[in-house]
Amino acid sequence: MRERLRMVVRGAVQGVGFRPFVHRLATGLALEGFVRNASGGVHIEVEGPADRLETFRLRLPAEVPPRAVLQGIESAWLDAAGHHGFEIRASIREADGTSLVLPDIATCPDCLRELFDPADRRYRYPFTNCTNCGPRFSIIESMPYDRATTTMRAFTLCPDCAREYDDPADRRFHAQPVACPACGPRLALWRADGSELARDDDAIAAVVEALGRGRIVAVQGIGGFQLLVDAANGAAVRRLRRRKHRDEKPFALMAPSIEMVRALCHVNAAEAALLAAPEAPIVILDRIDPLDRGGDAAAASPAWDLAAPAVAPGCPTLGVMLPYSPLHHLLMADWGRPVVATSGNLSDEPLCTDPREALARLWGIADLWLVHDRPIARHVDDSIARIVLGRELVVRRARGYAPLPVSLTGPAPPAFAVGGHLKNTIALAAGASAFLSQHVGDLDTAESIEAFRRVSADLTRLLDVHPATVVADLHPDYQSTHEAEATGLPVARVQHHVAHVAAGMAENAIDPPVIGVSWDGTGYGTDGTVWGGEWIDVDADGWRRFASLRPFRLPGGERAVREPRRAALGLLHAWDSALAREPRTGARLGFVEAEHRNLLRMLDLGLNAPVTTSAGRLFDALAALLGLCLRSGFEGQAAMRLEWACDDAGAGAGDRGGSGEGAGDATMDVTVNAGTPAPDAPALVVDWAPLVSHVLREVDAGVKVSTVARTIHRAMAAAIVEVAGRADRERVVLTGGCFQNRRLTELVVPALRRAGHRPYWHQRVPPNDGGLAVGQLAAWQHGLDGPPRAAARAPSRATREGLSAR
Repeated sequence: MRERLRMVVRGAVQGVGFRPFVHRLATGLALEGFVRNASGGVHIEVEGPADRLETFRLRLPAEVPPRAVLQGIESAWLDAAGHHGFEIRASIREADGTSLVLPDIATCPDCLRELFDPADRRYRYPFTNCTNCGPRFSIIESMPYDRATTTMRAFTLCPDCAREYDDPADRRFHAQPVACPACGPRLALWRADGSELARDDDAIAAVVEALGRGRIVAVQGIGGFQLLVDAANGAAVRRLRRRKHRDEKPFALMAPSIEMVRALCHVNAAEAALLAAPEAPIVILDRIDPLDRGGDAAAASPAWDLAAPAVAPGCPTLGVMLPYSPLHHLLMADWGRPVVATSGNLSDEPLCTDPREALARLWGIADLWLVHDRPIARHVDDSIARIVLGRELVVRRARGYAPLPVSLTGPAPPAFAVGGHLKNTIALAAGASAFLSQHVGDLDTAESIEAFRRVSADLTRLLDVHPATVVADLHPDYQSTHEAEATGLPVARVQHHVAHVAAGMAENAIDPPVIGVSWDGTGYGTDGTVWGGEWIDVDADGWRRFASLRPFRLPGGERAVREPRRAALGLLHAWDSALAREPRTGARLGFVEAEHRNLLRMLDLGLNAPVTTSAGRLFDALAALLGLCLRSGFEGQAAMRLEWACDDAGAGAGDRGGSGEGAGDATMDVTVNAGTPAPDAPALVVDWAPLVSHVLREVDAGVKVSTVARTIHRAMAAAIVEVAGRADRERVVLTGGCFQNRRLTELVVPALRRAGHRPYWHQRVPPNDGGLAVGQLAAWQHGLDGPPRAAARAPSRATREGLSAR
């Protein structure tokens, strides 16, 4: 099938023969499209068979002209546009200049070579950088991007650095953060009382020694502080968990080399490329079971000697990154094995950026503080990504990605989108672009709300855009909605799941009509209930809730999010009230008798038991019924355990690249029935009752949990395909937090293709609420900020019979 690959290449790629190189590479592969220079880099579109496009994507960075230096490549897979031939087009220059704000870039090979060369004047200097790498977004205070407008302005260049900075032939020509040991920032190691223990290279040596003694060290990185501890020291990792109030959520690791990552995890070619990319995100990888290594390798370097179980309790995946700054390279080279590298904050608080602030806020968590005197202009967390169906999928968008823009369908008036309440980001429309901020986080604390305000003011000031409209979620109690109302500007409101669909449309550069499968945990519906398992139909006339999961109640409301067993009880109560009341049901879900009785009364009366159609809560409930997770230690844990359980049935590494396993390979226990004609109600209702019945029979019969978990995923995938067929839409957008689930996505996509649909999923905009702000802007631009359209389109097949989705 013919596809289109869009690439934006940033770095030293103009005036070095880059466009002729691209032309030769594309025509040699018989691809069609164009290449052109723009103020933000080189823009490329190539079109042709998917296998040749992938060859082009991999060969381009490996075969660039000798004088070209890549700072980053942003890729997106799109529908074919009908290009004919391949041409070098005239250059364009964006009038707003906002594309000049670049993200922070991982250390380049040249700087890395200097860092470890004893003959080089920057030998072991932890702030080495050049035009092709180093801090950008985290040090810019205002535009234009000159040294005087960065946090480096306090450091006067020495004669050697000044000569490099002024020499057009030098790779440090106008590198704004350029510095050396004679004139640049310096390191210091502090005790808890703020007194200095060591400086510069001695400080690095002291940190390595402290890690060996199980100490927790707060390290000031590019965009804020991280907490480091020896990953193999279980007692030290557990101590970090206690101090950080993070009981079960997996920690990220930093490993000194790709070889050591391979000692811990399965790593395919796409994952290896992502680990080594200029963005250098945390990459979610399937971990190797130490018992499966076998032979001498297990004895010489067992995985449990590199990462203690407490790093990611019960989790078959690890989030791993490679060193991305000179300081990290030095620490990891001297330490020689993985460390836990987690955000320098208490849970639910923003990242610390200032040394004195970190000393106060991380007191009682860290034992030592490795700090420096290069100020951080704004906090930027580590990004998180994984490979799904051979493509990059960003889960948390921050360092390396922010604030790069997402293209809108055309120029839009200046507008500001405030995102959601969880995983918050904000976005700014400027011209035909939506500039997405770094990850802010959950807006549950005074500190996170203040961080939201700083990021909002900072992005509008930095890009010099003055919005005339603010776009927000419908939820009246979201803090982001309150912040939108406080601006005094006109506020447009976009329904949560419509925004998710619009985000998927914007990233994949598609216009209506589409059917969007928007599955997540929580979103405020236009009828005042909690939506979350929606099929949103979008056409030129607006949007419509085409289908939805069957609703059920959540006893205790928000507590049901933390206790999946409550969602399970609500599910059973909606399906078979008598079964829900049985004492054995309460015991199965871990309730004492009085608690079980009180929850049933809440469900009977509808008291503090909101109605939901949430796919996320349905996955939670099914996980609880399987005994996988009755109480969640962190958001999404129950659904994650349900996904992980599938691999016990033998999927393992063989399925990692996408097995193409169809959603229709077995009978699926989900039915689709007609809804009601009310504007807020879905035209179709997907009934999970047969699936629940099937799950309980299998559990009672002693069927392996892994087998049941796979059946659940197949059933949910089959429901998606069935409803997409009834919607009679070729284009299907998969969006919302549930599509972080690789198992679900890799079942649905090939099944949709076999059914004649064109599926789209997220790549560099998170499918979760971290992408909501982009979707709010895109929805507003499409005119989707109003209520649902008055009448549903007639389903393409009869809907009254309640046919099984198979």
